[in-house]
Amino acid sequence: MESANHTGIAEFVLLSLSDDSQLQPLYFGLFLCMYLVTLLANLLIILAVTSDSHLHSPMYFFLCNLSFVELCLTSATIPKMLVNIQAQRKDISYRGCLTQVYFLMIFAGMDNFLLTLMAYDCFVAICQPLNYTVIMNPRLCVLLVLLSWLIMFWVSLLHILLLKRLTFSTGTTVPHFFCELSQLLKATSSNTLINIILLYVVTTLLGVFPVTGILYSYFQIVSSLMRLSSSVGKSKAFSTCGSHLCVVSLFYGTGLGVHLSSARTYSSQGNMIASVMYTVVTPMLNHFIYSLRNKDVKGALGRLLSRAASCP
Repeated sequence: MESANHTGIAEFVLLSLSDDSQLQPLYFGLFLCMYLVTLLANLLIILAVTSDSHLHSPMYFFLCNLSFVELCLTSATIPKMLVNIQAQRKDISYRGCLTQVYFLMIFAGMDNFLLTLMAYDCFVAICQPLNYTVIMNPRLCVLLVLLSWLIMFWVSLLHILLLKRLTFSTGTTVPHFFCELSQLLKATSSNTLINIILLYVVTTLLGVFPVTGILYSYFQIVSSLMRLSSSVGKSKAFSTCGSHLCVVSLFYGTGLGVHLSSARTYSSQGNMIASVMYTVVTPMLNHFIYSLRNKDVKGALGRLLSRAASCP
């Protein structure tokens, strides 16, 4: 009989992207390159925003925080996967698994909050430009970000405390390449009703409401742009919010893909591919979206690289 455990001694077995040993070096090299590009790209945005006085505004303050969160989101999953590929292992400790779940929920939730705050910033900048500096003052921006962190810390902690009540068999297989809350709830033999209720309540409050806020903000933005007669004003407004809209579409599009692949299919491979898009590809592409579509960020990156090149 398999032993049951919920005290932290048990180990979980993670699935690999492929069981073909000849493909493992290819996956290792591919994900290592993607991880390094993501780290470098997001660090460049953080350095560019913090070092350039032209970017000391609410929009770029939120962008800097978003880059930090996405850097952390990728770091919560990829390094462990790379270690397992290199060591040809698939295990993760009970505590390591819960720690990964905890930080994944925090960073994914912060992504959600920051994208909502950025949409609100665009709304105020375009729909109420005369009151922008009064409404989006530095104190409010810092307070909103800190409040978002605080909410996600406590919500994630509540999920983990409820997760620790569940019983798992030693060597339980998690049908994923990292520990995810929904997959752990499927793998346990305990009653998960309370966990599922909390999951749906949190998803509704912290998922549906922010999405509704983003949609409302862009509805008001489009309505304001339709009333503008100046094509220059429309072009400037589009450049202000176009990058954010692309990132929002990518984030929620891949997130919806993960949800649908998990709910409608029992194929672990399909779910893992969708999760790769969500946790690896999206954070990597966001930098290129902002740097290529935003003239201010592109200029700040150019000045940062010029200063770095001129240093002896």
